[in-house]
This record gives sequence, C-alpha cells and structure tokens, in this order.
Amino acid sequence: MYADDRASQSLGIRVVEVRPGFAKATMLVRDDMLNGQAACHGGLIFSLADSAFAFSCNSHGGTVVAAAASIDFLAPAQAGDELTAVAVERWRSRRNGVYEVTVANQRGDTIALFRGRSHQVREP
Repeated sequence: MYADDRASQSLGIRVVEVRPGFAKATMLVRDDMLNGQAACHGGLIFSLADSAFAFSCNSHGGTVVAAAASIDFLAPAQAGDELTAVAVERWRSRRNGVYEVTVANQRGDTIALFRGRSHQVREP
C-alpha cells in the first residue's frame, strides 16, 4: 500500500510498523510545513494521523477507506520535530471499524488525538 501512496511519500511519512489493527508512522516537520505562526500546519499533522489510520485499518486485507475522522490539536509541533503517529484499532466489525491515533513528538509530548471510522469496500 505504501508503494502506491504518493501523498504520504511526498510528506516524508515513513511507515515504521504495521500489524493487524495497529500501525506506527513518523514524519519530520520541515520548514515548508510551517504555517504563518511558525508551527506545523494542522492539516499536515492530520495527514500523518490519517496515514497511520489508513495503514492500521487496511492491515487485515481488503480495501478499507475512511468514513469519518476528527482530530484534537493539543500542542504545536515545530520545525525539526520528529512526529510519531500510533494508530490502534478500538473496534471492528465485518465492514466497519473505529481507530484512535495518538501523535507525539520526539520528547513524548502528545501533539494531537485523532479518531477515525473506517468502512471496508472490498473483501480481502
């Protein structure tokens, strides 16, 4: 899946670990990712969390897409921060799932909390 994910690749997102119902991805905050207040743009933090969510919910096979997602930004990320998103499956039925993603910096400070709902569109 990562080989075809040009969006994640262009952001420098690296998939560190994937197992059923779990994924971990990292991203280095570059200068070109900063908003007008010199903090990482929230949309890019969302993208990191969304990518971890995608790899987690697709870890069972089949084709799974996002049906809904939300994020709470708790602290800013700065240029040079190495962000890690850890996605954990909280509930899964035959076609739907709920996943929580925690985004933290290299010091372990929680930057954001993301919650996604998945829907399987194709069986494995």
